[in-house]
Amino acid sequence: RALSPHPAVAVRCQEGQLAVTVRRDLFGTGRPVRAAELSLGTASCPPLSPNPAQAFVTFVAALHECGSTLQVTLDSLIYRTTLFYKPARSGNPLIVRATPAEVPIECHYPRRSNVSSGAVHPTWAPFRSTLAAEERLRFSLRLMDDDWSRERLSNGFQLGDSLRFQADVTSEGHVPLRLFVDQCVATATPGRSSSPRYAFIDLGGCLVDSRAEDTGSAFVSPRPRPESLRFLVDAFKFAGDVGNLLYISCHLRVSPAAQAPNPWNKACSFSKASGLWAPLEGTAAICSCCDTGSCPSPG
Repeated sequence: RALSPHPAVAVRCQEGQLAVTVRRDLFGTGRPVRAAELSLGTASCPPLSPNPAQAFVTFVAALHECGSTLQVTLDSLIYRTTLFYKPARSGNPLIVRATPAEVPIECHYPRRSNVSSGAVHPTWAPFRSTLAAEERLRFSLRLMDDDWSRERLSNGFQLGDSLRFQADVTSEGHVPLRLFVDQCVATATPGRSSSPRYAFIDLGGCLVDSRAEDTGSAFVSPRPRPESLRFLVDAFKFAGDVGNLLYISCHLRVSPAAQAPNPWNKACSFSKASGLWAPLEGTAAICSCCDTGSCPSPG
């Protein structure tokens, strides 16, 4: 039998939901299945009101509905559910004309990317599988005015000023997320690996510039919301650099908001009053690696 150009089950992973299209001739036998015999997830969500004249049955559900599960890996948020085919009993209880089937479905959403100062929309390398699709989380990093009420119009600073950064991620449709800044690097030229180079946030969330004796750099507590993070950095320049221009690039990442901060999901500033590293959230133990430099890699 020639293969159909249309897949029996097609999945579209969208920003806040997934759409599953099922061919009525599910097994390619010429015998269509009934819409009532199909359901989505352990919650047995029914399809949209089917049109018997159409060759397809469609399901639309939010990512967290229908009994779906969420797996968090170092790089991805993976939503999993299952399409169930449960054929009605034959009129003759002694015989069976169809076999139940289960089709696993996954949607993969990247957790992280690199963004530079100024609001940007990063380009992603998608995860792909038979029933998985790409989606984008929208990250931004902005310089803010003195009261954090709006984006700063000027990017010029004098030594002695404080740079106010606000990082955000748009996470509509996902489980609540918490944003972290793993690293921020300042360079005199656009390449983040160029020299001179100063990483003022490093080690997966340690604001190392706050350790210097003459700075007031710190993460700002409390957060405006879990998916937003603010931090202050005292203005600086590279010694001997006559250009007086800095390029700042930061690496942002998210974790589920319900997951407690830990040594690889942290925002730590050095408290000069106590002489100790202090976390924005969580216990002081998660910041202990900021001095030793042995922080576990977030991936």
